[in-house]
Amino acid sequence: MKKILFLHGFFASGQCVPALREAFAEKAQVLTPDLPLQPREAMNLIKNICEREKPDLLVGNSCGSFYAQMMAPIVGVPALLGNPHFQMTEFLKQRIGEQEYKSPRQNGNQKFVIDDALIQEFAELEATQFNHCHPDYKDRIWGLFGEQDTLAHFEPFFLEHYSHSFHFPGGHTPTPDEVRCWYVPLIEKMMKLKE
Repeated sequence: MKKILFLHGFFASGQCVPALREAFAEKAQVLTPDLPLQPREAMNLIKNICEREKPDLLVGNSCGSFYAQMMAPIVGVPALLGNPHFQMTEFLKQRIGEQEYKSPRQNGNQKFVIDDALIQEFAELEATQFNHCHPDYKDRIWGLFGEQDTLAHFEPFFLEHYSHSFHFPGGHTPTPDEVRCWYVPLIEKMMKLKE
């Protein structure tokens, strides 16, 4: 059975995409880990999962797409980036202080703090985020952009590096119906190309 590794957005958790798991229930195993708050820890976890599970595709949303774009060429796996947020530092600077995750975390801890140290760690990763960008990956990393997205507007930046850009009529966080109608067909197409 094929494997999809889903990487959630900054305020989310691995529990945020039941529609994706349901859509692929009999076709693929969908791995949906809770990502650590610190970006280096998150990248290490993603790399370890990729080495252990050998996913066929990375799928991200927002901050998860930021991670997927960097990790895909390192582990040799294609990626679908949903509403990628390539400037997480700007996003975080507006939200300093105690915050709460929007979907349940496996460890039960729903609160976290955005501080200068976290922003600095994201800044260091941001500065090198396209270092592994390779011409071979121009066609293996696809972008999916919500036309009503008010948080991330990085399609022009994405197209400086990659060729395949798609739109859907939703916002930054896709609804279950948008996942089924827009994400699932692109995921299926990408997995067929890998065969």
